[in-house]
Amino acid sequence: MSQPLPFAPNKPFLGVLRSALGRPWRARLDAAGQARALAISQAHGLSDLLARVLAGRGVGLDEATAYLDPTLRRLLPDPSCLADMDAAAARLAAAIRAGETVAIFGDYDVDGAASAALIGDFLTAAGTSHRIHIPDRIFEGYGPNVQAITALAEAGATLLVCVDCGTTSHAPLAEARRLGLDVIVLDHHQAPERLPPALVVNPNRQDDLSGLGQLCAAGVVFLALIATNRLLRAANFWSAARPEPDLLLGLDLVALATIADVAPLTGLNRALVTKGLALMRARGRPGLAALLDVAGAGGPPTAHHLGFLIGPRINAGGRIGDAALGAKLLASRDPVAARQIAEDLNRLNRERQTVEAATLEIAVAEAEAAAERAGVGAAIVVAGDGWHPGVVGLVAARLKERFRRPAFAIAFQGEAGTGSGRSMPGIDLGRVVRQAVEAGLLIKGGGHAMAAGITLERSQLGAFAAYVEAELDQAVAAALASEALLVDASLSAAGAGLELYAALEKAGPFGAGNPEPVFAFPAHRLVDVMPLGEGHLRWRAKAADGAGLEGILFRAAQEPLGLALSDARGQAVHLAGQLVCNRWNGRERIEVRLIDLAPAEPGGAAG
Repeated sequence: MSQPLPFAPNKPFLGVLRSALGRPWRARLDAAGQARALAISQAHGLSDLLARVLAGRGVGLDEATAYLDPTLRRLLPDPSCLADMDAAAARLAAAIRAGETVAIFGDYDVDGAASAALIGDFLTAAGTSHRIHIPDRIFEGYGPNVQAITALAEAGATLLVCVDCGTTSHAPLAEARRLGLDVIVLDHHQAPERLPPALVVNPNRQDDLSGLGQLCAAGVVFLALIATNRLLRAANFWSAARPEPDLLLGLDLVALATIADVAPLTGLNRALVTKGLALMRARGRPGLAALLDVAGAGGPPTAHHLGFLIGPRINAGGRIGDAALGAKLLASRDPVAARQIAEDLNRLNRERQTVEAATLEIAVAEAEAAAERAGVGAAIVVAGDGWHPGVVGLVAARLKERFRRPAFAIAFQGEAGTGSGRSMPGIDLGRVVRQAVEAGLLIKGGGHAMAAGITLERSQLGAFAAYVEAELDQAVAAALASEALLVDASLSAAGAGLELYAALEKAGPFGAGNPEPVFAFPAHRLVDVMPLGEGHLRWRAKAADGAGLEGILFRAAQEPLGLALSDARGQAVHLAGQLVCNRWNGRERIEVRLIDLAPAEPGGAAG
């Protein structure tokens, strides 16, 4: 069962000073946090463990009830609080009422696809002619481009709506205006002080005071549709022949985009995702239902399904296939067509995994060689000729995990390279990239705190790497010095059951900004560690009372944690992980998603 966490300042949890992943374990709650957890438990009649989870996520005594029931009624703001929202909504409403043709230009990732489908659904309900364009990653690159905009104008569009892109696209949007298109940008990426010639609705504009910078683009689009619909309703646009759409039916797309874009699951975002996940259970959107089935997602949709099964498959189209497939899938109302697109995306995802694995092997070798020459610096910057531009973001993410540093992976074709960066919590990569653009080191670049995209000349690679190293040196050193695995509670195998899992779900959905609870399982003996499939490991452990625990470590057989797990077979170890519910053939059982381990001995150290 759950055990109390005695507060011991500066002392590691279970005595783990250095785990298999080279970090200490510490209790998430300090003395004040434990006192707050006790007060929450007593005041609200919650279990001790659930109260600790809430307290560990900053929930106060008076906030617990509202936190466990996040409602849009309480958290949804007036869209007018966003800069330029009223003007943008008025222009979109005018286009709908006048029967104009609207062009939607979206990014090639999940957020872009979901945003494009969301606004496309609304325009369809309004009977408004529209076209969705998702750029090809290789041939068009990120964001609006003149060739595509010209084609959209020639097709009759008079209003261009850019979703999840456009905030830094000065030249292409200036060309759009020259061609006679009005332009609305619904975005969330970090913005420069000077904006392009458009109505830019972006909570991360430097002059925006809404406080909604945590929204993904689909969240911004959802608010824009509320504002637009408000104007159409006031103009009596809707009728029995043209019924007003239920905007809440688009929350499945907002939830998908929020999770896939790793937006923080706090405040409004958490309410949007909670309602979106509930909506998905009804399987009302053929595209999402088909992709969940093809991906083998068992049971009701969860944040984990969206982040690790659905998101990667939609992204696969933009990475190595047809970039428009994701938006087509999400907008489809034909179950047969949706199933075909879902199967295409599933196939592309398998191809993506193969390409990614081959590129990652080369990238790791390059990074390790550089580390041998000069040591591991503040950031990892690797580049290669002929790498597929569609997988460099995934490679950067793997490098970040392996080296515990912000990482960039860059694919060069000739003298120009496109790359992606991934960051660590507390280190704003988007700011560094924006500054590098202003310093003339990059042709273009943008993003947000945790992820960024760049384009640069080969001749600037060394200068860019040196710039990133200098800019991030102190921040990375501070992050590494304070790095620790934060543990919410200790459990035994017998305590990790379905009842506990159901109670913890009340504090979800979990993700960025609302971390999934981490539990330590003290002194459990690893009775079996077996290879499974391609690079996976299935493991089983037992507590002293004979109760069992098991799980699968995916794609990690040759990674540090997987190697440590195999080496510890037959030994007593402290395990750290998160509870997952494995649903198969109508049966449910709790497994552990392993994230770290350490020898079960005082002052335990591994590796």
